[in-house]
Amino acid sequence: MNLTQLAFFVLFLCFHSIAHSQTDIYDTGGRLMAEQAAYDVTYYDLDLQIFPEQQTIAGKVNVVAKIVQPLQTFVLDLDTLLEIEKIEELGGKGKSVDRKFYREGGKVFISLVTTHQPGTTISLIVQYKGKPRVAPMPPWQGGFTWAKTPSGAHWIATTCQGEGADIWWPVKDHVSDEPDSVGIHIRVPDPLVVATNGRFQKQEKHADGTSTYHWRVSTPINAYNIALNIAPYQIIEGELTSVAGDEFPVVFYVLPEDYEKGKKFFPEILDHLRFFEHYLGPYPFRADKYGVAQTPHLGMEHQTIIAYGANFNNGAMTGGQDWGFDALHQHELAHEWWGNLVTNADWKDMWIHEGFGSYMQPLYKEYTDGKEAYHKYMNGMRRFSNRMAVAPRASQSGKEIYRAPIYAKGAWVLHTLRYLVGDEVFFKALRRMAYPDPAMEKITDGRQTRFVATDDFLSICEEESGKELDWFFDCYLHQPKLPILHSRVKDNTLTLRWETPDDMAFPMPVDVQLGDKIQKVIPTKEGITIEFDKGIKPEIDPLSWGMFEVK
Repeated sequence: MNLTQLAFFVLFLCFHSIAHSQTDIYDTGGRLMAEQAAYDVTYYDLDLQIFPEQQTIAGKVNVVAKIVQPLQTFVLDLDTLLEIEKIEELGGKGKSVDRKFYREGGKVFISLVTTHQPGTTISLIVQYKGKPRVAPMPPWQGGFTWAKTPSGAHWIATTCQGEGADIWWPVKDHVSDEPDSVGIHIRVPDPLVVATNGRFQKQEKHADGTSTYHWRVSTPINAYNIALNIAPYQIIEGELTSVAGDEFPVVFYVLPEDYEKGKKFFPEILDHLRFFEHYLGPYPFRADKYGVAQTPHLGMEHQTIIAYGANFNNGAMTGGQDWGFDALHQHELAHEWWGNLVTNADWKDMWIHEGFGSYMQPLYKEYTDGKEAYHKYMNGMRRFSNRMAVAPRASQSGKEIYRAPIYAKGAWVLHTLRYLVGDEVFFKALRRMAYPDPAMEKITDGRQTRFVATDDFLSICEEESGKELDWFFDCYLHQPKLPILHSRVKDNTLTLRWETPDDMAFPMPVDVQLGDKIQKVIPTKEGITIEFDKGIKPEIDPLSWGMFEVK
């Protein structure tokens, strides 16, 4: 054993226990290990061939990263189902050097031999192959889906939000690190078409009856959002003029069997885009495209290539309830703002993706059919548990946070906040959460994207409203239990008293309807009294703005 081998063996022993403490292979995020915090990925280049008959993949990934802390061991994530053939480090003048590596669980530890200094750039090529994990229940349990179209053609898709992109390619599996851009080159048998993220570059035909589809993502992207959609797609294309004044392409990749349905649905896609631009500002990824791909699973918010599997059924996502629009597409499109433009830096703030995204469906119903329809939709969403905080204080992994009621309760937090601060303030805050500075609405080179936490939204809401709102966020987001409003009627007097978890401060107003008038009052812990005329029956919160239990 030479000195280099001995040093690497010592590193193996040092990191052996660390690797066991990392997030499970089929989970993503969580606490970031020091070796991965020491670098920032700037570019990925995926070059893969897909073998549908064998359900295997083979190719390579180029990882380019900037070193931010001294680093001698570079750590990537990759599912153990996939075999690494070799790893090279690229040097100057196109030279490459093979690097030794070992695998511990889902981690790949790569020896750099020398310590790479902060400010330098490293480029590694990982060559790998294998039979990737088959998605047990896509999109909720992800992996590869190997399906067939109604005509019997191959129909392939990837999903990996909860598990992380490392279940099908080598990556730094953490939501806090987005590459600035990505190259995607996928080779498939003809006549299959590859629909993926970014802007289409070209189709390269090969003599063996296969084609490579070349794509480029020009802006930062969450690694779990990089997705393959493969089928004998037909393409429906159009353009939309953004509220920012520029035009961008809108593309729908649809199965040949559903081409006519796709043409009928396409105007609704454009209408959904107009709605979001009205409330939240311009579509963020105009430099690439807005794309939708028909998939064999329900759906997912893959940046610039939304996975659409609702089968043109408005109620596919809502338990059969038809609200008059395709709720699945509208929800996944919402993530282009809430999730892709604005990304939680830690999964503990995932409600910013899912709660904000879920709120957009009742808001769209209000946009098309008025306030009464909005309230009806919101009341239909009022079914959620209170066992876990919507936005816990501690770091969470991808799977951990989905135990929290981040969808419906997250949407209800926004609904109740709207009541508290009023429409003018609320909608200003919503748009500022998407674009903090109006000047950002003109930018398309990637600088418009950013990481956020719940406290960013708190700061925006306080600035716009001029009110302190910590108590609201603490009660509704950072702990699970709902406040209780004790209500008692005696003679012609109504008494209202708040009971809050851990005796938290909670100066929340409540509407009380007395006859044909609605009065806004602020109950206290001690209780307040309201007198009313004989024959009137008080009704608390008649429009259901509040989120509390009444006893």
